[in-house]
Amino acid sequence: MSIRPRPRVATTISKIQAYDTIVRPLVTEKATMGNEHGQVSFVVAITATKPEIKAAVEMLFNVKVTAVNTSILKGKTKNFRGRPGRRSDTKKSDCDAGRGSSNRPDGSIVQCH
Repeated sequence: MSIRPRPRVATTISKIQAYDTIVRPLVTEKATMGNEHGQVSFVVAITATKPEIKAAVEMLFNVKVTAVNTSILKGKTKNFRGRPGRRSDTKKSDCDAGRGSSNRPDGSIVQCH
C-alpha cells in the first residue's frame, strides 16, 4: 500500500448515466436541516461511487459540489400479507455545495457567510 496520494481524475458521465445515478431526492427532517446549510440529500444507485455522484449533481443542477458523503441503508425484513418479505438496500448521498454557493438544486437562493 502506497502512502503517495493518487492524482484526482475528472469523472465524466453522460446525461443518461447522471439520471440513472440519482434516483430521487431525499426529503426528511434531517435532510431539510442540512438543506439550510447548503447540503442536498439524494437516494442514489447502490453501485454509484462518490465521483459519479459528484459529476451527476454538478451536471444536472449546475452547482459546484465540494464534498459527497454516502451511506448504505440495509433493507428490513417485514411481513407482507402474512408472509416474510425484505425491503431492498438503498444508498443515501449528502452533497455539500460549500461556502460561496449562491444556488441550490431546488432553485432557491441561499446566502452563505
